Amino acid sequence: MSKIITFAVPCYNSAAYMDHCVQTLLSGGADVEIILVDDGSTKDETPAICDRYAAEYPDRIRVIHQENSGHGEGVNQGLRHARGLYYKVVDSDDWLDETALSKALDQLREFAQMERPVDLFIANYVYEHVEDQTQKVMRYTNVFPEGRIFTWSEIGRFRPSQYLLMHSVIYRTQLLRDCGLELPKHTFYVDNLFVYQPLPWVKSLYYLDLDLYRYFIGRSDQSVNEKVMVTRVDQQVRVTKLMIDAHNVNKLYQEQRKLARYMVSYLSMMMTISSIFLIIDGSPAALGKKTELWEYLRTVDSDLYHKLKYRSVSMVGNVPGYQGRKLSVHLYRLARRIYKFN
Repeated sequence: MSKIITFAVPCYNSAAYMDHCVQTLLSGGADVEIILVDDGSTKDETPAICDRYAAEYPDRIRVIHQENSGHGEGVNQGLRHARGLYYKVVDSDDWLDETALSKALDQLREFAQMERPVDLFIANYVYEHVEDQTQKVMRYTNVFPEGRIFTWSEIGRFRPSQYLLMHSVIYRTQLLRDCGLELPKHTFYVDNLFVYQPLPWVKSLYYLDLDLYRYFIGRSDQSVNEKVMVTRVDQQVRVTKLMIDAHNVNKLYQEQRKLARYMVSYLSMMMTISSIFLIIDGSPAALGKKTELWEYLRTVDSDLYHKLKYRSVSMVGNVPGYQGRKLSVHLYRLARRIYKFN
C-alpha cells in the first residue's frame, strides 16, 4: 500500500458542498489518498469539480466517473481502487475535523509499522444539526478501552442509542476485501451493511476518544429524513435482509459472545427501523411487507426471530393492533427527539 489511508467520497450532484469535505481531507497531507466517485451527476458541476481536484492534486486525488449506480457502488469503486492501508468512506456533505484527523493519522502511521496492523480503528462522530445549529457527539468511552489495542472479549455493553456506524469506523483495506464486501447498487442505507458484514473478521481494535467525523444532518432531501425514508423503505428492508443473511449470529455466540451480542442488537435496531417506517406508511401493502420481513427472519433463524420479536428493542415495532402501531410511531418519534439521530 502506497498510502496510509484511502478516503472514498461518493459524489452525486454535490457541487454546493463537496469543497468543504475535500479540503478537510486534504489537510491530512501526503499520506492520504482521496478517491472522488462521481455517481453520474448531471444537475450541477460535480464532474468538473472532481476533475479539477484531480488535476490540482494528481498524487493525492483520483476520480472515478460512473453511470448512476447509487452510494453503495461508489463505496465499492473506492474499495476496488484503494491504495491505502486503511479505508474510510466520507459522504460529500460531511467532513472531518482537521485536528482530530491529524491525531488519527499519527495513530494509523504507528499501526503501519506493525507486523499485523490493527483491523479496526474507531473514533467518535458528531451530528451537526442544520435546523437548530446544535451538535451531538456519539462516543464509545463506556464500551471500548481507550488508547490501546484490544479484542472483542474486552468490550463493554452498548447503550440503546449507540452503534458503530460508517462515520465511526476505519477498516483495514485488505480485511474489507478478504471478507468479500460488495454493496448492492441503487440502494440507500447500505452503510449499515458496510459496518456490519466485516465485524467477525476483525481480530484487533483500537479506540480514540476523538470527535473525528462530522455528520451533517437536516437537509430535506437527505436519505435519513423521515418522509424520504418512508418512500425508500423497500431499500431499508432489502439491506436488513442482507444483514440477516450475512452471518449466523447464533453460531457466533459460541466463538465471540460479546461480538455476537452486539450484532444481535444491531439487527434488532434494523428490524425496528424497517418495521416503524412500514407502519408510518400505513398502507395494507406496507403492513404486509412488515409481516413478510419478520417471516423472512423466522425462516432464516427461528431462534433469532423469537429473541428479536419478544425480548429486545424490536418489541417497539411489534405492539399489536391499530393503537399499538400508533404507540410504536410515538415511541420512535420520542426517541428521535431525545437522541436527534435524524
